[in-house]
Amino acid sequence: MSDKATIRRAMKQQVLALEEETFHRGCRAIHERLFRLAAWQRAHTVAVTVSTPGEVDTKAIIERAWRDRKRVAVPKTVPKEKRLEFRQLTSFEQLAPAHYGLFEPKEAETEAVVKGNIDLILVPGLAFDASGYRIGFGGGYYDRFLPDCRAVKVAQAFDFQVLDRVPREAHDIPVDFIVTPARLIHCGPGFDEAAEKAGLNQ
Repeated sequence: MSDKATIRRAMKQQVLALEEETFHRGCRAIHERLFRLAAWQRAHTVAVTVSTPGEVDTKAIIERAWRDRKRVAVPKTVPKEKRLEFRQLTSFEQLAPAHYGLFEPKEAETEAVVKGNIDLILVPGLAFDASGYRIGFGGGYYDRFLPDCRAVKVAQAFDFQVLDRVPREAHDIPVDFIVTPARLIHCGPGFDEAAEKAGLNQ
């Protein structure tokens, strides 16, 4: 598979085809690895999209962030400008159905979060490779948001979503970590695995 549309379609079908218990067990394993990351433990503000069918669950991540007294930033799409605006979420009641089947924060009930204040961002995608490159959902919103985002970039995926290589373009920004049920993948230079596991990576 080399065509992005083909990969998107295949990966989404595979996630949706997982048995319910297998899906939930995989999500729990991913979350446990994520919460052990020093980058998660250090983060004051976590940016995360509210998951839809075909994605690793993020509701539990949002709930854990609230329990850990972290600020949760959820994206709101601005379709006319093809950009994301992150807003602080303190309750699921602040969400409303929006474009592309997403649930997004209600502007009147939430405050904007400055990009530079985000410490860790969970980057959605349907397929990844070990270098951190990804195939998203095709809207290009995160491609526009990530270039000047200094937050630690983390992706969640089932192991079958990590391929040998995915198509990439010059403007693509790789994530720093991919968390799967079976492993933690360090995608770029500058990360010490032992130090990260010990919570020491700066």
